[in-house]
Amino acid sequence: MPESSGPLGSLGSLAGKAFARVSSADQVMIPSTPTPTPDWTPYSTQPNILMITADDLAYDDLEFMPHTRQLLAAQGTSLTEAIAPTPICVPARASLLTGQYSQNHHTVTINGERGGYEAMDHTGTLPEALQEAGYDTLFAGKYLNGYGLRGTAKDVPPGWTDWRATTDMSTYNFIRPRINHNGKLTTYHRYTTYVMRDQANEMISAPERADKPWYMWLNYVAPHHGGPADPDDPEGTSTTRPAAEDKHSFDGLELPDLPYMFRTPSDAPRISPSRKFFDAEGRAELRIAHEQRVEAVQALDRAVASHVLRLQETGQLDNTIIIFSSDNGYTTGGHNINGKLMHYRETQRIPLILRGPGIPVGRTLSTGVGNPDIATTVMAIAGAEPGRPQDGVNIMPWLTAPPQNRVLPLSAWRVNDGRKQIYSGIRFGDWTYARFSDGSEELYNMAEDPYQIRSLALLPEYADELAQLRALDKKYAHCAGDTCPKEFYPAG
Repeated sequence: MPESSGPLGSLGSLAGKAFARVSSADQVMIPSTPTPTPDWTPYSTQPNILMITADDLAYDDLEFMPHTRQLLAAQGTSLTEAIAPTPICVPARASLLTGQYSQNHHTVTINGERGGYEAMDHTGTLPEALQEAGYDTLFAGKYLNGYGLRGTAKDVPPGWTDWRATTDMSTYNFIRPRINHNGKLTTYHRYTTYVMRDQANEMISAPERADKPWYMWLNYVAPHHGGPADPDDPEGTSTTRPAAEDKHSFDGLELPDLPYMFRTPSDAPRISPSRKFFDAEGRAELRIAHEQRVEAVQALDRAVASHVLRLQETGQLDNTIIIFSSDNGYTTGGHNINGKLMHYRETQRIPLILRGPGIPVGRTLSTGVGNPDIATTVMAIAGAEPGRPQDGVNIMPWLTAPPQNRVLPLSAWRVNDGRKQIYSGIRFGDWTYARFSDGSEELYNMAEDPYQIRSLALLPEYADELAQLRALDKKYAHCAGDTCPKEFYPAG
């Protein structure tokens, strides 16, 4: 695997290396024998589970979150190569609700008949399974895109004991969010991260938390873009809104100085979104967007610290597993992209940190996992019976094992309606393969090319690797349940 970037390592030492031909077919070839699953016994019987996610939080944003690094990463295990196989809002969060890939939960985009809240089947989900196992289930923050529109503002999806979700477009009004609290709507005139923080801490502190084990999903909207806009915001690029005390705290922060910035990979096909061009004005606007994202992360980081403190104050910390993650990666300029959805590492990669009883302390692990695994793992921790076939696997046994590679199917659909698939692909160890709707392909080996700036798909010397990954894509593009890849193989 490539070295980790951001707070948990650096890729910079590899940036200037020549693309020497060092690979061989057996670098991709799946071994005939997978690693046996390590023994795992839950350290605690039905611990509390707090899952904190942040919308559009990129892996490298952890660099600007010192409390999260100190209180979670340093006290737990960080999975540095976790990805969102469909890296966009609703499909990713639906995987966190189901333990399934997008093709199986059928909520493949954010709008239209195959996207958003109204397209989601809310039965057989993780909260229902946890309730059956004896858990209270708590939600606070942003749910699926479209929740609260077309008469759904008072909906409470099945499976939730205490429901506190932002509704309709107020989700993106950072100073005036409206929350549905178990069917009652209330508008708050406070910064949205603080409203969500306080809602969560109120639930953590409630007396009934002593009666049952509990699971909470707390989904912050920051650093996703939102408003209202300030007069000095760029006109052509969407930005987020930091808390008042954090505005201008990172004035002048530059975009990452990395080789993939505003660069189209060599031999990228014509259909590749990386062929977009940003002029000087566009790049200047992206710099401001990046600066404001980092500023918005500051309140999020303080909120994470407040949750750890509240768990400690209420005597629950030692029996609570905390999972910190994001729905998808994000980039402001990497591969000429402002956003997510694509198959490049910076838009797929998500932070994933686990802390709690039975989890190794201070460990950094490059084992390949996807966000469907998070839901499957939560159910395994709780001793719950999943209500749907699971595409994901329980990653708890692997937290104490050496780093492992795993086949992870990739996919993305057209944003507006989800009717047309944009690409499918495979991530396995250092290798990323994508096949676009027109049949064109990209292939990267991050051991040689950590920033994915040279596609290998058209090079004859990589024909064997291309054929292997193409075959894996064909095999797993429509996998479901037990037919999805669940084996782990030694890395390196």
